[in-house]
Amino acid sequence: MKEAKRNYLKQLSNEQNIIGALAIDQRGALKKMIAKFKGSAATDEEIVEFKQLVSKELTPYASSILLDPEYGLPAAEERADTAGLLLAYEKTGYDATTPGRLPDILAEWSVKRLKEAGADACKFLLYYDVDEDEAINQQKKVYMERIGSECEAEELPFFLELVSYDANNADSSSPEYAKVKPHKVIEMMKEFSDPRYGVDVLKVEVPVNMNFVAGYGEEEPVYTKEQAAGFFKEQAEATNLPFIFLSAGVSAALFQETLHFAKEAGSTFNGVLCGRATWANGVEPYITQGTAAAKEWLQTQGRSNIEALNQVLNETATPIKLD
Repeated sequence: MKEAKRNYLKQLSNEQNIIGALAIDQRGALKKMIAKFKGSAATDEEIVEFKQLVSKELTPYASSILLDPEYGLPAAEERADTAGLLLAYEKTGYDATTPGRLPDILAEWSVKRLKEAGADACKFLLYYDVDEDEAINQQKKVYMERIGSECEAEELPFFLELVSYDANNADSSSPEYAKVKPHKVIEMMKEFSDPRYGVDVLKVEVPVNMNFVAGYGEEEPVYTKEQAAGFFKEQAEATNLPFIFLSAGVSAALFQETLHFAKEAGSTFNGVLCGRATWANGVEPYITQGTAAAKEWLQTQGRSNIEALNQVLNETATPIKLD
C-alpha cells in the first residue's frame, strides 16, 4: 500500500489502528424512516439536517464518518476535527426493473471530486451473488476494476462494501437464505480480495444470520454455535485485506454480541462501519418532537450506543497494520 493511502487510513482509524466509523450515507432508507414517523414524504432539508445532527453529536466518539455527497456534505462540515471522512460513490438502491442489481455511480462525481470535497476514502456499495449468471457478474467485476483504478490514480483508499443476495430468493431474512449466506459472503470476499480490483478495505456482512444461530436468535436454528463460529473463522481466512463489519440494521445489542462472538470464533476483523444500530432510534424524536429532542437523544442514547460499541471494539477488533 502506498504511503498516501496509509496516511488516509490512519486518519480513518483510532489510536489503536481500529476503525470505529459511523455510517449515515443512507438516502432511500433514511427517507423511508422519516416518512414512517411523519406520515408524508421526507424533505431534502430534513435529510440534510438529521445527518448534520448525527455528525455533530456523535463524531467526537467515532474514528470517522461515512456520508454521501448528495445530502451529507453539510454534515461533513459539522464533524469533529478528530474524525476522518469517507464519501459514498454509488447511487442509492438499485434498479429493480432489470436483473442483476447492477451498480451505478453518482453521475456528477468522480473519485477526484470526492477527494477535492475532503474525502479520506471512497466507499462503493456492490450487491453481489456469487452464483448469479456470469455475464452479470463480469459487468460488476469490470466496474470494480474501474473504481479501483480511479482510487489508485488519486491515491485514495478504496472501501468496497459487499452485500450478498440470492438472485432466486428475494427474502434475505428467510431460513433458506441463512443456509446459503456463509457460502455467498465468503466467496465474494475471496473474489474482491484479488489485487486487480485495487480494494484497500472490505466492508462486509458477518457470514451468518445471527437470528438463526442456536442460543442467539428466536428463529428455529439453522446453525449450531460451533458451525457459526467456523464460518467466522473461514471468513477471516478468505482475505488478506483489512475488513470491517457493517451492522445491517440489527439492534445495537445484537451487533455488540455478534462482535464478541466473532472474536471468540477467531475472526480478525479490523473494526466496524456502523449505521442504524447507532442512530436509527433518533429519527422518531427528530420528526415527532423536533431538533432539540433529537439532540438530547443523540447526546444520551446515541452517545451511549457508540461508546458501548467502542468498548466492544477495544475488546474484539484486530488493529490494522499501518506502520
